[in-house]
Amino acid sequence: MKMKKIALFAAATFSVVAAYAQMTEEEMALKMAAAAQNPLASMISLPFQNNTTFGGNDGDYVNVLNVQPVWPFHISEDWNLITRTIVPVVSTSINDNEQSGLGDTVFTGWLSPSKSSISNIVWGVGPVLNLPTTTKDGLGADQWGGGVSAVGVWIKDKWVAGGLINNIWGFEKTHELNSLMIQYFVNYNLDHGWYLVSAPINTANWNAPSSDRWIVPLGGGVGKIVKIGKLPVNINAQMYYNLEKPEDVGDYTARIQVQFMFPK
Repeated sequence: MKMKKIALFAAATFSVVAAYAQMTEEEMALKMAAAAQNPLASMISLPFQNNTTFGGNDGDYVNVLNVQPVWPFHISEDWNLITRTIVPVVSTSINDNEQSGLGDTVFTGWLSPSKSSISNIVWGVGPVLNLPTTTKDGLGADQWGGGVSAVGVWIKDKWVAGGLINNIWGFEKTHELNSLMIQYFVNYNLDHGWYLVSAPINTANWNAPSSDRWIVPLGGGVGKIVKIGKLPVNINAQMYYNLEKPEDVGDYTARIQVQFMFPK
């Protein structure tokens, strides 16, 4: 009888410990997912985001692999500086003319309060710079430019939502570079590290004719937080249909992202 009681007590204890461990794992997955989805998270990360636009003329496509390291700096007790550098590796096939190389590098630095006075909301504002790193004609504007960027994020329970905006003007006298980027994002986090996401990148080239100015996608996808050893990795796949686009841009954009995260 005594051994039976001990066995029952051990089983109950094991169940409690297992349940606690599972709860901790779920909480950790939710925390990592929210951090991955927050551009202002105070965490070093290295995303590789691949966007393939297709569905226009037969066989035409544009593939852009964005290598975009995020590096935060704690500059004072009240403020953080979140830096993001986007280096695009571009491959295109237009009318059977194939080329590949680097596009323009875009650097953004958001100054963000370490403690927001608004519940569940974080925000940041700062400069954005366009660096002429294009290696071949047609893969980028290939000129110096700059502007202002702002981002806001709302985090509540399993929801992470917000938006990012910037406009870049060329510094050269020709003013060939004048572009707007608006990205809104909505994430809903599920169990076991899974989540649903919609994060279309809307752009406008102000120098183009009004009929060829905007790219406005609609769509979304699914992602999951996994671990490689002890390293958390964010993986997602998304598909978008371009509701509005220039004539020479494809109808669809497929996105695959792998993001390595380095929490403190």
